[in-house]
Amino acid sequence: MTPDRSPIIGLSGGIGSGKSTVAKILAELGAKIIDADRVVREVQAPGSEGLKGLVETFGQKILLEDGNLDRKALGDIVFRDPEALDRLNQIIHPKVSAEMARRLMLALESKPALVVLDIPLLFEGQKSGTGTASVIPFDATVLVWVPAPLQVERQISRDACDEAEAQRRIAAQMPIDEKRELADFIIDNSKSVSDTRKQVEGLFPNLCNLRPGQK
Repeated sequence: MTPDRSPIIGLSGGIGSGKSTVAKILAELGAKIIDADRVVREVQAPGSEGLKGLVETFGQKILLEDGNLDRKALGDIVFRDPEALDRLNQIIHPKVSAEMARRLMLALESKPALVVLDIPLLFEGQKSGTGTASVIPFDATVLVWVPAPLQVERQISRDACDEAEAQRRIAAQMPIDEKRELADFIIDNSKSVSDTRKQVEGLFPNLCNLRPGQK
């Protein structure tokens, strides 16, 4: 990757933080978004090696009748068992990392103003030295932040789960305030969408003007 390439930004958040909203605004402003969640879904699609590995590890109970992955069933397993979550990551992360890196190279060829890698576990990956976040040369990281109680409230509303389940899922990730200490830039998404948009629009030129490779 050459010094005159587009800046590469890592975007992350916590469960219920509204990271997808920020990614959408960045895309509207001209950023090229590479969505790790979308890649994960593709490497877990019917017929994929990823799904085959998951079934071999967790059994047929994680499949829907049509052969697709039952994400709720898998989530019920891994969010209750750290060892199961580790096994899931060992199966899926290498495949996701390889595909994310491939898409990054393709995105850079088109020279967009900004390339944003939307990675839910970005800071976890950097800390552990595993996954996509450990191998991509980010020029800066952006965290979409909300207070932890609001994470719980939004997850209950979005996923129709109870508070205990919401707390379990949040506990499976690095605390959002710890992520805040690691991020280069913060978007506070605890207020209105218009307030969030104003923050993103104000930050966008600064991100586009970053000098690649200087971090």
